[in-house]
Amino acid sequence: MLRRVTVKNGVIEGLPAADPRITSFKGIPFAAPPVGENRWRAPQPAKNWDGVLYAYKFAPISMQHVPGEDPESLYSREWNVDTSIEMSEDSLYLNVWTPAGSPDEKLPVFVWYFGGGLREGNTAEMEFDGERIARRGIVVVTVNYRLNVFGFLCHPEITAESPATPANFGHLDQQFGTRWVKNNIAAFGGDPDNITIGGQSAGGGSVMTQVTSPQNDGLFQKAIVDSGLMMSPYPYSMFGPDKYLDMAEQQGVDFFKYLGVSSLAEARKIDAFTLRDKCEAYGKGWGTVKDGIFCVGNENKLYCENKCQRIPMMFGHTLSEFPQKPKVRTAEEFKSFARETYGADADTFLKLCASSNGSITEMLSKSSVSHLEYSIRKIGRAKAATGDKTPMYCWAFEPEIPGWDNPGAFHSSDLWFFFETLAKCWRPFVGKHYDLARQMCNYWSNFIRSGDPNGQDADVSDMPLWKPYTDSEPNRMFFTDTAHLSSKGPGPLMKFLLNHNSD
Repeated sequence: MLRRVTVKNGVIEGLPAADPRITSFKGIPFAAPPVGENRWRAPQPAKNWDGVLYAYKFAPISMQHVPGEDPESLYSREWNVDTSIEMSEDSLYLNVWTPAGSPDEKLPVFVWYFGGGLREGNTAEMEFDGERIARRGIVVVTVNYRLNVFGFLCHPEITAESPATPANFGHLDQQFGTRWVKNNIAAFGGDPDNITIGGQSAGGGSVMTQVTSPQNDGLFQKAIVDSGLMMSPYPYSMFGPDKYLDMAEQQGVDFFKYLGVSSLAEARKIDAFTLRDKCEAYGKGWGTVKDGIFCVGNENKLYCENKCQRIPMMFGHTLSEFPQKPKVRTAEEFKSFARETYGADADTFLKLCASSNGSITEMLSKSSVSHLEYSIRKIGRAKAATGDKTPMYCWAFEPEIPGWDNPGAFHSSDLWFFFETLAKCWRPFVGKHYDLARQMCNYWSNFIRSGDPNGQDADVSDMPLWKPYTDSEPNRMFFTDTAHLSSKGPGPLMKFLLNHNSD
């Protein structure tokens, strides 16, 4: 087994995982600490080290509110269970799990970006243990990155100082970490020319940003987007309008005033924990900025126009997350919205809403429209219109999730299954859940290996055939208690929305 490896910066020693055929290397620096003059600066190369770097434990997580401090939060129960977890602004580290016995095996590589709204999250979360995927012959890498104000602040002084990298430091960390992987993963037995990037939620949105960045040609060969598409079926954005550099700079100016500082130099001297707390109190979001350099536009629109890396991709979501309805409060407002938005087709829209939800009144409290399903179907139509035949595979996840809280297939619940880490969860999973997790992990691993999720299960039987998604044949793999493929088209309301939205 590869317990010691030599990368460009020095020698690293790892430890056997629970399965001693896998070696884990935790807390490898892939960039210089983003502190002092490096705060709000693109990631810089890590310094070489002397001797052996003992990569035995996860590095501190990025600056964020204390994970798990809300006892009522589902995620505090699920994996944010350690309120004492170490946190530092010096957080640009990654982790590697490898099954390789020698550096020349050229195994496929999976690079993972965690979710958390670009505000929270970390690579040490229990569900992201890479061992089970590594057992399938994959080198797994999880990359940490800067969050919230540390990762996404903009300011005119920052732009003047670094006009080529004025924004999106968290995304640049992801990119820099992936470049580190490309340059060093051969030492771990990985193939630098067979890299798949993946992420869930904000991590999935990050994958879309990386796939549509003009800077990333050839950096990776496949991608997985889990619950990361953000196209709205209604004429407003799910998470607010796109933020462009001039807007983000003004937000930075306003934040500096809130901090009581008058210069970038002063702001860089603020203690990291003080800055974190001020950011939390400020209460405004920080996220991806359309800077015209790394991020040149809306990632979903760019992807639909084939202004992206033309690579095989997987898209999916849980069936019960993020349903949408128009932003109205009363039936009269709803009817007014319909008339303003759909004109002569307003009555048709209202009837479809009523039939899909039981009544217009019920429509105001719930919705049968998934923006994630809508996004996938919209992308399928766009690919058909452009003639792009690059394969995409799509899934929907909704098994029974056990537990006293009866959570349903909540946002992120599929991560336990795709990483096959159910044994780390407190929930009373039983045999059918473990069988499903094994298959889901197999599908991902096969796609990471070859761009095709199909293959055999552990008993050498063929798993259910997973066909690519196209507009004419909208195949989606449904993960309920078992895996089964469906090519069912959109329902009447979804079809109406697809036909009436041009964006």
